[in-house]
Amino acid sequence: MTCPRPLRVETLRDRQDTLAQLRGDDPGRALTIVGVDGRSGSGKSNLAAAMAELATDVAVVHTDDIAWHHSFFDWTPLLIEHVLAPLRREGAPLSYRPDAWIVRHREGAIAVPADASVVIVEGVGACNRDVLAWLDTSVWIDTDPNVGRQRVVARGVDTEEFIAEWTEQEEAFLAEHRPWAHVDFVVSGETAPIAR
Repeated sequence: MTCPRPLRVETLRDRQDTLAQLRGDDPGRALTIVGVDGRSGSGKSNLAAAMAELATDVAVVHTDDIAWHHSFFDWTPLLIEHVLAPLRREGAPLSYRPDAWIVRHREGAIAVPADASVVIVEGVGACNRDVLAWLDTSVWIDTDPNVGRQRVVARGVDTEEFIAEWTEQEEAFLAEHRPWAHVDFVVSGETAPIAR
């Protein structure tokens, strides 16, 4: 096994270079699927958004949307069956409404537009061992757990009780899967634009 390569994303040029590296160099590949993983508050969504801002053919799938009212971490089969496998078989476009969305009347769908050539799947566990085989490239955002927790608390969205329960399950999940040990790239989550 090789060590993950570091990526820098501090400047616009760094972000452009990062997107080029994530796309890869396989001219025959119509669609590149990238996993972006890291602890809560590490900057996964920010990195995915920064990459999507650079090109119109980059789509982002958030694992939080798949997990919504389903399970904190038992969503991998849904991701594979309804997002990754269809993208591999048929490519884009893709539209998926999880059962929890239908039951709870959540509007919209998890969507990948027809012109997407890069799909970034971001979230805690996006590079877990069951998902890795479906990814072309994988990234771990390395952030001190205390910094990540401070960011989550600062958002003011979740209660302390929810954050504590989530963190306990996140730690157990990450200890089991150790995604940082199997990814292609590592990014510091404590630098801009990650630390927005």
